[in-house]
Amino acid sequence: MKLVLKKSDTIVTKKLNIHTRNLPCLDSMWHYHPEIELIYITQSNGIRFVGDSVAPFFAGDLVLVGSYIPHLWRNDPSYYEEGSTQNVKTIVTKFTRDFLGNDFFEIPEFFEIKKLLDNCKFGLSFGKEISEPLHKDLIKLPNLSHTEQHIKILEILNKLSLVKEKDRVVLSSSDMRQTKSESSERIDTVLKYISDNYATSIALEDISNVACMTTNSFCRFFKKMTNKSFTQFLNEIRIRNASRILVQENIPISEVCYIVGFNSITNFNKQFKQIMGATPKKFREAI
Repeated sequence: MKLVLKKSDTIVTKKLNIHTRNLPCLDSMWHYHPEIELIYITQSNGIRFVGDSVAPFFAGDLVLVGSYIPHLWRNDPSYYEEGSTQNVKTIVTKFTRDFLGNDFFEIPEFFEIKKLLDNCKFGLSFGKEISEPLHKDLIKLPNLSHTEQHIKILEILNKLSLVKEKDRVVLSSSDMRQTKSESSERIDTVLKYISDNYATSIALEDISNVACMTTNSFCRFFKKMTNKSFTQFLNEIRIRNASRILVQENIPISEVCYIVGFNSITNFNKQFKQIMGATPKKFREAI
């Protein structure tokens, strides 16, 4: 997939832009932009990529993405099938750091919000226990007047800034912010191929061919772009999808193993515990 510097639509000149999206896959490309972005999923599920983080998303997912960090939300393959009736609804809020004026957040009274905006450079995820109390405020944002939107976003940011560290998740393990468009179309092609085909067998030679590279060159390229090896990245996508299935479906664990692309229950259990911190059985029992 092509990693691109994404500019706001030419008709949008505001420093604060809020809208509702009702189509699968929020963006077709792994991308970044100078605006900070607050993304609230009210309907749909799939996999999100933020920096080097790979994780499933569900209804209620609330993520604050900092400036210039590459990201992509991609719905499950079933959402793209012809005739699909699965609903998608996402509230997307983009704003510049100075949407309330230059140095606004340098005022001591807004120190906590400033710290929140500083910390979101790696991406911050807030679960349902945080997003549910904010649900009514978030879904009415697109229909407010421009003045009311500014006031309401400040209120929401203030509430998020007061969330304890244990109740929010830092997504990317490293600083992957981009300052210029220097990536090729390869990463766009590769990530799309993986997200569409993770449930099948993908050999290193196969994915290298997709990228039109030798295996050695591809391994260096992929590590540079994602901060992870191809095998590690693929296993994370499979396990994150497995965790979503375990939460949403009453399917035997042995079947989930093969649904997400593993051909060995032993390896599946090993990878699941390594990535999720518990065996699939204990993970499901804890839900």
